[in-house]
Formats: sequence, structure tokens, C-alpha cells
Amino acid sequence: MKLAKRIEANPDVMLGKPVIRGTRVPVELILRRISEGATEEDLLASYPHLTRDDIRAAVAFSRLRRESDA
Repeated sequence: MKLAKRIEANPDVMLGKPVIRGTRVPVELILRRISEGATEEDLLASYPHLTRDDIRAAVAFSRLRRESDA
């Protein structure tokens, strides 16, 4: 999965925070919901325009950022 196809950071969208491409759903929102116990099914029900690949890209994006900060 290429993250660039799923995640974008545009200064004109959500103040430049990384979001799911084509939406205003920030990666940090997805990660916070997961940390609170939300499942993929919960996220898909709450945000029907997201896909499983979008959710997985958000998690992978977070992991890559943590690794690059280490």
C-alpha cells in the first residue's frame, strides 16, 4: 500500500494535518479512536466514506513517523 495514495497533508485542509486523501478526516482522529478501543468496523460505521485500507494507512503512517523520529 502506498501511503501517498491514502494520506495527504495540505495547508488548505485541516491546517495541514495529515488526513485521509479526499476527506477532512485527520489521521490523528483515527488513531485516537483506535486507542479508545474502536474497531475497524466501528470506524467504518462512523465514517462510511472511509475504507479499511484508509484506516490501515493511517496506522502505517503513524508507525513510519514514529520510526523516523527515533
